[in-house]
Amino acid sequence: MTRRLVQLFVGLWLYGATMAMLVRSGLGLDPWDVFHEGLALHVPLTFGQVVIAVGAAVLLLWIPLRQRPGFGTIANVIVIGLAADATLDVLPDAGHLAVAVLLLVGGIVGNGVAGAMYVGAGLGPGPRDGLWTGIVARTGASVRLVRTALEVTVVVAGFALGGTVGLGTVLYALMIGPIVQFSLPWFEVRPRATAESVAR
Repeated sequence: MTRRLVQLFVGLWLYGATMAMLVRSGLGLDPWDVFHEGLALHVPLTFGQVVIAVGAAVLLLWIPLRQRPGFGTIANVIVIGLAADATLDVLPDAGHLAVAVLLLVGGIVGNGVAGAMYVGAGLGPGPRDGLWTGIVARTGASVRLVRTALEVTVVVAGFALGGTVGLGTVLYALMIGPIVQFSLPWFEVRPRATAESVAR
């Protein structure tokens, strides 16, 4: 359990920090962060505070979907937003294209590794992940349809609000799945075999 908790919090903090890297690159954000950034332009909250507020609001949508949050779900709502704001406070805008590209690539790769870390800890999905899995479970719709519909909705809404859509948005969509899939076996926590099961 100690390893799982450490991995969870390191993964969540890294996830928020890499979100900030994508913001500072100025080359485009993942769909949910397009929405977060766009919303932050219209409310008296920081980017990280908006991430927390949206996460909490999405968590409320779990109630009619009969989803149950884990400890990691609650930690996800809070830690990622705090990490994003802390990183934005110390990380300046890219300034030059080469730096922007480095921030973009590092942000996407780091975000994928971080996602594998907190998912691999097995202490509960993030609120946004639980939303689409809950909808799929309740409606019987395909994962591809539900995820695509949700992400198109938030990116369009975020873009309309002024969120940054660009090359990074496309690269994130193409790269994040393979990076998480590649990284997950390194971080997935499996229960130890007991002496009895080994004997069998």
